[in-house]
Amino acid sequence: MTVLHGDSVTLRPTVRDDVPALAAIRATPEVRARWRGGDDLEADVEADLRDKGTRCLTVEHDRRIIGMIQWYAEEEPDYRHAGIDLFLDPAVHGRGLGTDAVRTLARHLVDAHGHHRLIIDPAADNAAAIRCYTKAGFRPVGIMRRYERGPDGSWHDGLLMDLLADEVVR
Repeated sequence: MTVLHGDSVTLRPTVRDDVPALAAIRATPEVRARWRGGDDLEADVEADLRDKGTRCLTVEHDRRIIGMIQWYAEEEPDYRHAGIDLFLDPAVHGRGLGTDAVRTLARHLVDAHGHHRLIIDPAADNAAAIRCYTKAGFRPVGIMRRYERGPDGSWHDGLLMDLLADEVVR
C-alpha cells in the first residue's frame, strides 16, 4: 500500500519498529479505556499487525507517530463495504488530526479500492470520536445495543455510522 498524505497527517503501513510507540499510546488511560488490551500492549499491537483481515496504518504528524488507523473490507459482493477504526495520542486530540486521518483513508478506500460505503462504530458515549467522524462526513445510522463489553464486564452501546462514496469530503 502506498503512503497517504492528508492535509496535516501522513498514513503509512505500520511496521514492527512502530510497535513500541503505538503500544505507549494504547497505554494512555484515554485510549486504553476504548481499545483495552492485555498486560502486554506491544503483543496486542503485534497481533493487530498479524491479522490478515485488517490493514494497519501508522498516523504521523510532523514526522512523529501519533496513532494508528486500521481498516478491513467485507468482500461479499452483495454486502461489500469497508470499516475503519482509529486511535490517537490524547496529546493531539482536539486538533482535527483524527478527522484528517479518517478523511484521508476514506478517500483512498473509495478511490483506490472502489468501496461505495464505509462504516465506523464508536462507543455511543464517545462524544469526541463521534464529533471527529461527523466532521469527516460520517452520519449516524443507529444505536447497536449492548454492542461491546467494557473493562468492567458490562455491555455498552455502540453507534453505527456510515459514509457513502458520493459523500466523501474532497
